[in-house]
Amino acid sequence: MTRRRAKKIAAKAFAAPALIAAKRDGQELSDEEIRWLVEAFTSGEVADYQMSAFAMAVLLRGMGPRETAALTLAMRDSGRCADLSRCTRPKVDKHSTGGVGDKVSLCLAPLMAACGLAVPMISGRGLGHTGGTLDKLEAIDGFEVDLPLRRFQSLVQKYGFAMIGQTADLAPADRRLYALRDVTATVESIPLITASILSKKLAEDLDALVLDVKVGRGAFMKKLEDARALARSIVQVGSHAGTKVTAVITAMDQPLGKCVGNALETREAFELLSGRAPEDLLQCTMTLGYEMLRAGGLFTRRAAAERAMAEAIDSGRARVAMERLCAAQGGDGRVVAEPDRLPRASVIETIESPASGHVQELDALAIGQLAVRIGAGRSRADQDVDPAVGFVLHKKCGDRVKRGEVLAELHLASRSDLQRVRADLLAAYGIGRARREPGPLVIETLRRRA
Repeated sequence: MTRRRAKKIAAKAFAAPALIAAKRDGQELSDEEIRWLVEAFTSGEVADYQMSAFAMAVLLRGMGPRETAALTLAMRDSGRCADLSRCTRPKVDKHSTGGVGDKVSLCLAPLMAACGLAVPMISGRGLGHTGGTLDKLEAIDGFEVDLPLRRFQSLVQKYGFAMIGQTADLAPADRRLYALRDVTATVESIPLITASILSKKLAEDLDALVLDVKVGRGAFMKKLEDARALARSIVQVGSHAGTKVTAVITAMDQPLGKCVGNALETREAFELLSGRAPEDLLQCTMTLGYEMLRAGGLFTRRAAAERAMAEAIDSGRARVAMERLCAAQGGDGRVVAEPDRLPRASVIETIESPASGHVQELDALAIGQLAVRIGAGRSRADQDVDPAVGFVLHKKCGDRVKRGEVLAELHLASRSDLQRVRADLLAAYGIGRARREPGPLVIETLRRRA
């Protein structure tokens, strides 16, 4: 910032129009200017329309890592932060940018707790075609996700992990800014996405964070270069903010695992804790688990970390950890070992393959959108979801299929839309003669120490 501009800003006492104009013109803002803007927005001194203009300026002009780190920390400090100073375990969380069939958090958090980490996981609900961890947890009868911060801290201390929703006083500036971005076409800004993700995660009092950046047709980031840009941004900004961040870029052209829908995905996650899981779900879980254990300083070699995770599953310690947390958060812990206790749809029908060949495509976006239509997801934040409905995908990309063989199951609330749902799910499949192997699930990993 030039000396002349510094005098001008000081004379105007950080007036919002001056800061908006500076960012509009491509100038860098100081940490003090950004912190003032966020504090004034939180208190109501800066109006929504002014913050919307600032968000558009950031979208068009960008922010450097230092500016984005200042925005992140200011939004984190706009509310309360967890205090896990009494926790003796390394504190590491995982965040996913969202996809279809992504139930990894439900099995990864207890697995990491069984391996010696503390996982303070504050999650969100599904919106649009991507699912949400809280909706899956609420498929468990009685499970409470709306807990006060003090109770959350106590659970992490006692059980090694806890899984709750964002509290009203956690990063409130982010909640207000995201609502504005959603209606002002500024959601796509990488600095704003970075600050939104990290402000909530850094409020968890973490030692390290592992980010799963999904890329592909069923992800928010459709192109690899965009996913890389977001991953680099979060790793760099995390370093500026003093937290170790690792970003793993994973493919989301087809759903992860075989199940889509809240109770069905919860069942599949719990089956992994009992040693049964589709290969892609297991690979994603083990990859992210290794990065968490590495970031927490418990392991440096992948083979040793994988042996520890396999032992936690085989011995039942990971399953027991989830059972205990379910009970502690008001849920029926028996569902972990007995997933038949989860909600079950009243209508279950199969879809058969119309031809022999190989599955060449399984459109994650189309399946996610169809899941919303049958009630497994929501298009507006105020909508309820039906935990029982969804799909089980028996055949996925690369699989051979015979004519008349079952491709998938439909789990529906009624038969009223059965034929249309059947046709639309079948249209998400591409079946051809030649076998087309899916690309790698784990594309690349970016790391930087704080």
